[in-house]
Amino acid sequence: MEVTQLRTFITLLGREESLLVAGDTDALLALTNEKTELYHTLQRLHDARAMLLGRLGLANSGEAIRSLCADMPDTLAQWDEVLRLAAEARERNSLNGKLVIERMQHNQGALSILLAAADRPQLYDADGHARTTGGGRILGSA
Repeated sequence: MEVTQLRTFITLLGREESLLVAGDTDALLALTNEKTELYHTLQRLHDARAMLLGRLGLANSGEAIRSLCADMPDTLAQWDEVLRLAAEARERNSLNGKLVIERMQHNQGALSILLAAADRPQLYDADGHARTTGGGRILGSA
């Protein structure tokens, strides 16, 4: 079950990467809901495994699973696949996070250029905080 869910999650992360590269924000918004639901499913599977190990008096660790399943080579192979897929998902999610930051920086730069071209002061800084825009009289005017 967890292997299947992780494979689905990795496929979804691949779609997310493509949408980030293409800049398709509408599709990204729809994908975000799907990603969140799948993440919660994976978290529930993790929590159920931790609860089962706890009931057996074992720590929630890879070593405990290996010890528990020592005589079950097929189960250990599945566990190894879970670990491999989880590492791949973590790597892809990290890459997508970097793409999001890159896209945000690009958008901030484009907004700065547009505001400068319109001869208007920036209303927000690069961190999204409101910026004061001065006001009042211009020095030297009466």
